Amino acid sequence: MARTSMTLALKAATLALLLASPAVWADGRAMSHKDRSGAATQASLARAKQKLQQQQAQVAQLQGSVAKQESDSKQASERLQQQDKAIAQMQQELQALQAKQAAGHR
Repeated sequence: MARTSMTLALKAATLALLLASPAVWADGRAMSHKDRSGAATQASLARAKQKLQQQQAQVAQLQGSVAKQESDSKQASERLQQQDKAIAQMQQELQALQAKQAAGHR
């Protein structure tokens, strides 16, 4: 469940980043209004590309962090399961000893 919510959060963050970025044509050219000069458009495109690269790096970092947290969580869960099994076995041994002791006192 935590993995699903983290995945959804990452998808939502990616979508928000894309929506916040300036619109571009499929070939990467910035959409411009007729009154913009070519130089201003190029500068805007360069800034948008740089921002997109930074945001993509941030998304990759977050995905790595989520993967590590999921791995750590899985390992912790496995350790807890092993401990639960050990506890159950010790409880059975204790009950057997108590039953044997009770039978010896009769």
